[in-house]
Amino acid sequence: MEIKGFQLSYCSNIHPGESWEATFENLKKYIPEVKERLNCQGDFGIGLRLSHEASLVLEQPEILQEFQAWLARENAYVFTMNGFPYGDFHRTTVKDQVHFPDWTTEARRDYTICSFRILAQLLPEGLDGGISTSPVSYRHWFQSEDDLKAGMETATQHLLEVAAALYQIKKETGKTLHLDIEPEPDGILENSDEMLWLFTDWLIPKGRVWLAEKLGVSQEFAEEIIKEHIQVCYDVCHFAIVYEKPADTFAKFEKAGIKIGKIQISAALRVLIPELPDARDLLKVNLLPFEESTYLHQVVAKTASGGLNSYPDLPDALQVLESTKETEWRIHFHVPVFLDNYGTLASTQDQISIVLNEILKNPSRTNHLEVETYTWEVLPEDTRLSLGESISRELAWVIEKLN
Repeated sequence: MEIKGFQLSYCSNIHPGESWEATFENLKKYIPEVKERLNCQGDFGIGLRLSHEASLVLEQPEILQEFQAWLARENAYVFTMNGFPYGDFHRTTVKDQVHFPDWTTEARRDYTICSFRILAQLLPEGLDGGISTSPVSYRHWFQSEDDLKAGMETATQHLLEVAAALYQIKKETGKTLHLDIEPEPDGILENSDEMLWLFTDWLIPKGRVWLAEKLGVSQEFAEEIIKEHIQVCYDVCHFAIVYEKPADTFAKFEKAGIKIGKIQISAALRVLIPELPDARDLLKVNLLPFEESTYLHQVVAKTASGGLNSYPDLPDALQVLESTKETEWRIHFHVPVFLDNYGTLASTQDQISIVLNEILKNPSRTNHLEVETYTWEVLPEDTRLSLGESISRELAWVIEKLN
């Protein structure tokens, strides 16, 4: 839906199911309910998550036509997609496998290009469309600098091949599509500086030469193609976890000429570490319900001197809670955005408000907003609502903030 000039939706990765049949059934069940709960009178935007399996089905012309007919009947449209999880994302152990296959593989490249071909046909005229994706790979899979360099060489080539495909789609259809790379803790790219490194050390030096030769354009125009078709997915939760200030991050990207294709509206868990042993024991008890086996819940801790320490998963951090000198933890657990606390635990909801204020002051920063809380099934029971109510309350909270 369009609010204040922004395209707003929720990400359908909230729904379990990897097949197109399961994906479509969830959309048919929940989109009308959410529209009714929000009293949405206009067209309703969808943030579509397609697994690789589902994308192979939906690209078939008769299946795609059926979906387009349903969208028309429901006054709904697709403007953004989530291409980060390639395969199973619910009711199984995902953890670091959410990155697999990564950008060093042809499978990731081909899945992404297939998804863009679908988006090009679904996207309404006059809108740009984006697909968010993995931050290249999971950094702990690379055992040495040489391993990382070899992986980046291959990944960069695959990313440039996607940019070339999107340039061709624009020539054929007039539609601007962008790949939105999503930094997250323990990804190869986990903050703004590493995102800049991807452009300055890899995409632009290699892409200026390769794209210019492949497409028969100047190197200057090749760089423009890269920056138009490869952008950033700014996940508020992820950037909050690494303690970045939104205004500083936005300014950094603007100075480098890097665009933000999509802002994912999400909140992380946040806790202040108490000094007293009894209070730490209680904190551990309150955090244990969030120690679950489906997703990685990376922890970034701040020390009294302002330094940062990282833990690959919440259980690793809990092992040192009794003795740590750290003062604050931010935990990669996507919690409902309309709550700022969970009993004795807090969230980074304030970062969402700051981000929304920043883009209201400067709407040119992005026009795609997508609420992304996908952990409803693994949240502690006392924080759960029905799925339709959960989605609606999150969107309503964002709409209120924007207005």
